[in-house]
Amino acid sequence: MGLFTGLLTLPLAPVRGTVWIAEQLAAEAERELQDERSVRRQLREAERQFELGAITAEEYEAIEDELLARLEEEKS
Repeated sequence: MGLFTGLLTLPLAPVRGTVWIAEQLAAEAERELQDERSVRRQLREAERQFELGAITAEEYEAIEDELLARLEEEKS
């Protein structure tokens, strides 16, 4: 961006900054949503493995505790 262009678009700087902040907030919200979906998917998979007898009740409870703690941490 040249000096002349920079001077002409200077009044738009607050708008560009606001748009950038909004984009960053939207991206962070999407990352959090994707992570929550991932944790819930892992919970369902652990439950399925337990029902099939592939993991013990203790293993299932340990996995469940860890994943639920991650969900709680994200919401805080």
